[in-house]
Amino acid sequence: MITEDVSFPADDGEPIAGRWFLPDGDPVGVVAIAPAMAMPMRFYRHTAAWLAEHGFAVLTFSYRGSEPEFYGPMRDSTATALDWYHDAEVAAVHARTRADAAGVPLTWVGHSFGGQSLGFLADVGVDRCVMVASGTGWRGKASPVIRTWSPLLWRVIAPAAIAVLGYYPGRRLRILDDLPGGVMRQWGRWCLHPDYLFSEHPELRDRFAKVETPVAALWTADDELLSADSIRYWCREFPSAEIEFVEMRAADHGLGRIGHSGFFRPKRAILWEKVLLPRLAAGSASS
Repeated sequence: MITEDVSFPADDGEPIAGRWFLPDGDPVGVVAIAPAMAMPMRFYRHTAAWLAEHGFAVLTFSYRGSEPEFYGPMRDSTATALDWYHDAEVAAVHARTRADAAGVPLTWVGHSFGGQSLGFLADVGVDRCVMVASGTGWRGKASPVIRTWSPLLWRVIAPAAIAVLGYYPGRRLRILDDLPGGVMRQWGRWCLHPDYLFSEHPELRDRFAKVETPVAALWTADDELLSADSIRYWCREFPSAEIEFVEMRAADHGLGRIGHSGFFRPKRAILWEKVLLPRLAAGSASS
């Protein structure tokens, strides 16, 4: 397995950072892993490396402005949450190009916010999608704890912190991670509305309705952020897609806990073998 650092242009020309994890031989398929909100690209490196060892070429990438090491000071970023969906779109195009060159299919693995971006990929030609803990961001379908405290975050804490620092200091506050101010503000508005992003962009529903990619929607019984209802509520936005709902219970796999992000941690690698691998699109390796 080898790695390859790359960059590709966003819709405004800004370079998007990515890293490929490549198998030793020809790939049996290409996988792109789309990050959750406030999750760095490196968080997915273990899953990507494991998949490369199983014959897949895997792209991880970072949304514009999300990581200072790639994009400079976060307070200088003008990115919005909508921009990040478009970053996912160009990452999918980049991954599609590699898949076409190798003559193999492309699977989109989206974690939380990253899974929502499937709605922007109708014209890319994604062969299969695995959404991991990806539901609506609307607080009304979140876990009880999130429903209780999220209005305080969105209406008071986040706006005040952004006004002072120019970005959202989630790491310091121990609520999420650091985020560009424009991303946090827009995402907060969406999370407070039953229509989520469609509250500001109703025209996007037609775009989502065009998605025909088969989807496996994975959710965990112990997710601290999302409810099972949130997953099903969100999947209604893909009326043309065949969707398989898969509940993961930690005890069924000999695990103590999975949670919202635990799926991608090395200690839960049994889930990659038992749940993820069988749902990836694979073909014959190119000669």
